[in-house]
Amino acid sequence: MNITRENIDELNAVVKVDIAKGDYSDKVEQILADYRKTANIPGFRKGHVPMGMVKKQYGKAVLIDEVNKLLQDALNKYLTEEKLDVLGNPLPKTQDHLDWNGDDFSFEFELGLAPEFEVKLKGKKAITSYKIIADEKMINDQITNIQKQYGKLVSKTVMDEGDEVTGVFKNEEKQIDNSTTLTLDKFKGKVKAKKFVGAKIGDVITLKTKGLFNDDHDLINHLKVSHDDAHDLNVEATFTITEINTRELADLDQELFDKLFGKGNLTSVTELKERIKADAEKQFVQQSDQKLLNDVTEYLVEDTKFNLPAEFLQKWMQTAGEEAIDETQAKEEYEKSEKSMRYQLIEGKLMAEHNLQVNFEDLKAHSVEMIKVQMAQFGQTNPSEKELDDIAARVLSNKDEVKRLSEQLVSQKLLNLYKEKANIKTKELSYDKFVKEVYGS
Repeated sequence: MNITRENIDELNAVVKVDIAKGDYSDKVEQILADYRKTANIPGFRKGHVPMGMVKKQYGKAVLIDEVNKLLQDALNKYLTEEKLDVLGNPLPKTQDHLDWNGDDFSFEFELGLAPEFEVKLKGKKAITSYKIIADEKMINDQITNIQKQYGKLVSKTVMDEGDEVTGVFKNEEKQIDNSTTLTLDKFKGKVKAKKFVGAKIGDVITLKTKGLFNDDHDLINHLKVSHDDAHDLNVEATFTITEINTRELADLDQELFDKLFGKGNLTSVTELKERIKADAEKQFVQQSDQKLLNDVTEYLVEDTKFNLPAEFLQKWMQTAGEEAIDETQAKEEYEKSEKSMRYQLIEGKLMAEHNLQVNFEDLKAHSVEMIKVQMAQFGQTNPSEKELDDIAARVLSNKDEVKRLSEQLVSQKLLNLYKEKANIKTKELSYDKFVKEVYGS
């Protein structure tokens, strides 16, 4: 057997595999001899079928099968030994004149080669890493929410702005008939909310469903309409008030602190504010980190210049999926996935250069930490090491979970690398300002 490679250019090559009779003949003869022992052909006793007849009936199929196995093994071994970084899979070139009646065979495969490039983490323009803080307003709002949640519900007969109202939405045309409880801040605009201020139990208020709530999805919850109807619903509905309640705020005393955090763990409003601030900012870190990861990814894809074997990849995409696609569809698919392919190459290079591979011990440690957090949420704050190991073993026996955890770890390792090596500036701001700056709302 002989394997040669012709480099068309830096991104494309053709590998030629020459297979001679001596490479496969012994194996083919052995398989046919085994067939002869078990072949059941009318007119001959089992094991006494003439070899010529066996070859005539099975010879070509066995030959083709063995040559193809030999070909794939040889090609895979060659790519490994030559350390060729290929994109997609080798594509066999069409061979219209292949003669399986001959002794020697030649096969050619097109290869798409990964490009050589350099990744510069430290760009000229700094990328913003947001430090989101919980400001006084957010902390006070959270305290008020806690007081409402643990406060006393007091029945009323006349509606005020901060009250909760229970009633029935009705519309015959859309068959709406649903009892619900809501607060006036759910309504979009002040005009609708004002209709309720001063209203009494038994009053019927007519409302247009179009633009009724700040979030159209609230129509699904409060009117019980379908998701599709919620976005285009434009009818009049009546709301009959059946109950009005206000919430007396709970006192910020030791009894409330013990309910929230356990007996004696928190003893003052100052400590409560500090706890709320710390917990909120801990949650903000994940959102901030995801934003930084996205921004650095975008920078790397845009700043790291290299070519791809586009023509080869489009040809490969035509047969790579579960169903074959045509040339036009492959081009569209390539254009949609090009940026993702570029980042995969960049990510692979960064992981290799900075030794960021994920091993089993990493996965186990990561899964154990996640299990601890989940168990703590259910009050199990001191699980045994054996209990943690047993649960982790079950988690890591699931391939989908292993894939998900691996992706999380890779993202975390890359994020740590970016924070250390990239050109990053830190900006401190409140959550509201972060949302406005990043998402424009």
